[in-house]
Amino acid sequence: MAMKIRLARGGSKKRPFYRIVAADSRMPRDGRYIEKLGTYNPLLPKDDENRVKMDIERIQHWLGQGAQVTDRVSRMLEAAGVLEKKNRANPKKGEPHQKAKERAEEKAAKAAEAAAAPAEETPAEAATAE
Repeated sequence: MAMKIRLARGGSKKRPFYRIVAADSRMPRDGRYIEKLGTYNPLLPKDDENRVKMDIERIQHWLGQGAQVTDRVSRMLEAAGVLEKKNRANPKKGEPHQKAKERAEEKAAKAAEAAAAPAEETPAEAATAE
């Protein structure tokens, strides 16, 4: 039996609430689970202590039994200091796509033109002001 520690979604439409559960990996996401290990409420602010609640002792018990942790739960456990941080290689994270790069180049070119145009006009304006 392949055990997973994962999130099971509850809550109403557009108001998510998750239970952190130990479940058989073959069961549906929100279906039968063996034990509830905590809760996660993404609607609360990030610094709220009620956002993520976990029963660390039971989670360590299930990890000792060979349970696998999903990526999202592993990040929560890393933040709590239960698991050591994994190096996630994502070199393209935060890099804009082609169209965004083109837009940025156009914007930079327009800004350079706008900066150059007033610089050319200022000597002429100074001559007319005298």
